[in-house]
Amino acid sequence: MSFSPQLPGTAVSDLSGAVAEDLALYREKFRRRLPESLEELRGPTQGIVQLPLHVAWSGMTSYDLGKPRQRMGLYRTVLHEGLRDDLPQFLNRDLLLQMWPVLRTLVGRTVRTVWEEAFPQLAARSRAAA
Repeated sequence: MSFSPQLPGTAVSDLSGAVAEDLALYREKFRRRLPESLEELRGPTQGIVQLPLHVAWSGMTSYDLGKPRQRMGLYRTVLHEGLRDDLPQFLNRDLLLQMWPVLRTLVGRTVRTVWEEAFPQLAARSRAAA
């Protein structure tokens, strides 16, 4: 006999609706942060990047763009935690396009979906790399 806990007075359909609503809100959080175009992303392509604490609140805050793993970590962190004004400051269009086929596997599904829906050239890069 299996036991499936439910909140009192809450039907399973209500829970799935709540989950869908939470997911929609989560997606909207990332959509609101998107730049109008990838051309706005004019961040550095070399050197050391120091992220502010509101972006890198846990773990590394300094990244060397000359080191591929650190560069990938920087982009992953900024895509997940960066605010709208952070994206053009820390991300570079050319680097994002170059790294996207691998980077898309390191970010969450929601971030990946939001970015690829907004910028079809990212999805095209992924298909071309496959």
